[in-house]
Parts: sequence; C-alpha cells; structure tokens
Amino acid sequence: MRITISLVFILVFFVSCDSSNPKKEVVSTTKKLSVIFDTDANNELDDQHALAYLFSNQDYFDIQAVTVNATRNGGNIQGHYDEAERIMHLFNIKQEFPLLKGADKSFLEIRDDLENANFDGFAAVDFIISEAKKHPDEKLVVIAVGKLTNLALALQKDPSIANNIRLVWLGANYPDPAEYNLEDDIPSMNYVLETDIEFEMVTVRYGKPSGTDAVKITQEEVNQNMPGLGPKINAPIVGRHGDKFDNFGDYSVNLFTYIDYYGDPPSRSLFDMAAVAIVKNPEWAKATEIPCPTMVDKRWVEQPNNPRRIIVWEHFDKENILIDFYQTLSRFN
Repeated sequence: MRITISLVFILVFFVSCDSSNPKKEVVSTTKKLSVIFDTDANNELDDQHALAYLFSNQDYFDIQAVTVNATRNGGNIQGHYDEAERIMHLFNIKQEFPLLKGADKSFLEIRDDLENANFDGFAAVDFIISEAKKHPDEKLVVIAVGKLTNLALALQKDPSIANNIRLVWLGANYPDPAEYNLEDDIPSMNYVLETDIEFEMVTVRYGKPSGTDAVKITQEEVNQNMPGLGPKINAPIVGRHGDKFDNFGDYSVNLFTYIDYYGDPPSRSLFDMAAVAIVKNPEWAKATEIPCPTMVDKRWVEQPNNPRRIIVWEHFDKENILIDFYQTLSRFN
C-alpha cells in the first residue's frame, strides 16, 4: 500500500505537479533533519555525488557526521576516508563536522571484539551511539549507502538506540536477490532487520525502471551539466585519479571519465544521490510498508505474519531528482 512517511517535524514543500514547470524548486520552511551519512565513499562515484548533494542542502540537513566503511572495491578504510575528505574539502566544510572511520572488516569478524576500546570501526560506531542518544524524541536520520556493518555494530553494542534512529539504507534489489551493498555484509543487514530500528530500504534493482538504477546519466550529460558546479576553493585538491580540482563539478567530470558505462545509451546510475533526494522530498519516490523479510542463502524469505514492518522505496522521479541535483549545486555559481 502507498503510505505517507511520518517525520518528527513537518516539511512544507512547494513542488509543482505541472509537467510544464518541472524546474520549480523545493523549499523548506521548517526544522532541519539531523543526519549521519554512512558511506563507502571510494567504491565508485555515486557516493561522491550523494555527498555533494547532501553538502549543498544544508538548509534541509543538519549534518552531524560523515562515517565511512570499507567494501570490497575502493581499497581499505583509509581509501574511503580519503575520498570522502576530498569532497568535504571541495565544499569548504572539512571543519564543520567530523569525518570518522568505521568498519574495515565485516560484522561477524568484529562483533565479538566490541569490548575492546579500539575495535575495528570504533570511531564511527561510538559516534553513532552517542549521537543517537541525543535524539530520544526527534529521531536521528542515518542515511547509509554502503554495507550496514557500522549500524549493526552500533546496535549490537547498545541496543537501546534502536528507537532513536530512522535508518534510510540504499541497498538490495528486493524482492530479487543480490546487490552490492547487501552482499558485502548480509549478516549485518539481517541483524539490523531483527532490531526495532525504523528501517527504510531504498531499492537498487539493477536493470529495472523501478529502482534507483533508473536514476542514471550519460557522460555527455555530465560534460554538459557538471563543469564548474559547486563552490570554488582556494587550495585545489588532488583527485582520486590525479590532476587537481578547485570545484566539485570538474571533479565529477573526471570521475565519470574513469568509469565503466552500461546500457543503451551507455550511462551510470547515481544510486546514493537518489537516496538523499527522497529524504529531502519523499514525493520523489513511492514508499510501501511491508512485513519485514529476512535473507537466507542469499535469497529473500518473506515473513507475512511478521508484526515488524519496514518501508520499501521504489519508482523514483528521475527527472525531478536530477533537476534538483543540478539546480542545488548551481546555487554556488
């Protein structure tokens, strides 16, 4: 069934439903969402664009921290930390909130070591716990766009925080199996699903029009829309592939130069950016409440009698999401 997401505050959006005026901006007039963004930033290139969009929307998001984890692409935890740090430098916000290292290994490899003060991922996990405890009434929003290891470890270490967090996770091809973020640490996802945390699954669905895979752009669109977007910094950063950059738009063009493309026309999806977008404006996707499933042997098992419910996000408004992405970054220019 179609539901309306209940937030801890009221968002007032002025969004035109008239297709003749798709560029009308979304305007917030209310209290900002407290957010932690949990990312495997060096994995491909959608994380960087999600960070750029998040940093450009600080009139909506009160960012408490960026936490990183390591997935099987992008190197160890330091590589993911370094890439997130590059984007923070490009937006002149390195000192505004912490960037914290999370889990390098998997949930099952770390969970029995939580009594050790310096367990793998302690900086991010302990921060998630401490920040969540500050939100007994207005929930802390955790937008997670990688594996769920950091969240699972935080919930294992302190189960009391479950009711203080709204988790929005970019992951899964649900109801189909597979998907990168999910398969990188299935036990962490199953553990989180078994808690009472408010869980929203932002579907990926490779090759299907109903998931964030559909929010894709071509290299030609990047070359046309991205150059120069974002604030200009005085001390350029060295990018992941070399060269120096003083704005995010030019770095985006560089990232898209070093990536593989899929489909016809050849394009690349901005999965993670779409997850941020639907938190900003829930009207840009459809939310459905379902009984919480679980995963066994890498396949979903439905639990129709499960009283626990989660939200599944699908059918993303690609046009308005991308329009808002470009418009938001162009405010600096």
